[in-house]
Amino acid sequence: MKIATFNINGVNRRLENLLAWLATAEPDVACLQELKATDGQFPKSAIEAAGYGAVWRGQAAWNGVAILARGSEPILTRAELPGDPSDTQSRYIEAAVNGILITSLYAPNGNPRPGPKFDYKLAWHERLRLHAAELLATGLPVVLAGDYNVVPEPRDIYPTRSYDDNALVQPESRAAFRRLLDQGWLDALRKVYPEEQLFTFWDYRRNRWQRDAGLRLDHILLSRKLTRRLSGAGIEREVRGLDGASDHAPVWTTLRD
Repeated sequence: MKIATFNINGVNRRLENLLAWLATAEPDVACLQELKATDGQFPKSAIEAAGYGAVWRGQAAWNGVAILARGSEPILTRAELPGDPSDTQSRYIEAAVNGILITSLYAPNGNPRPGPKFDYKLAWHERLRLHAAELLATGLPVVLAGDYNVVPEPRDIYPTRSYDDNALVQPESRAAFRRLLDQGWLDALRKVYPEEQLFTFWDYRRNRWQRDAGLRLDHILLSRKLTRRLSGAGIEREVRGLDGASDHAPVWTTLRD
């Protein structure tokens, strides 16, 4: 079973890129972020024609998350992150696919900091930690996939001082991600590549793609029940270099039956 996460950065604007990637990579599950489309604008017909069922939660111009399943229909279990009924941002969706509970999450960026956006980021991650603990307690196989907007370690960013004040690399942000891992979640990409420098995002500005000036923001975390099934993981960097590409590359992991 191949599970991938891809911040598409505009599902309709990059629909051609998305469909080409689905046809080539053939993920069994694809978790998308930053749809930047309302529920009614989601390209359901085109994705169905590509052989995928889908559940999604959209939002005009910003955010938006989806889960696609090849040859089947994901069973929606949750369309929001619990813990704050006043939070209306479309950043979390959860569905069952072939016996595995899978999330697609788009955590807040948090900039500028300090300020309310950074406070919201940390509060959102704490809500995620609490919900993740509940998911682990069920004993079910669970995958937490998405754009966490956290650079976990210094090696997950190119050598630079330009991000020193950025919310993505702050000690509080990294501590929030670490608290999640400490519950027992496995960072699939880092398990397969324990020493390598890995990037999943390259900003459009300042020729960062051409200079390979990247960051690792997109992560797939596996619950304890899935760790022994991990058989591979990787980053499809070439997708970032295509015409009209998202500023993120897809990240994937494979699980044994």
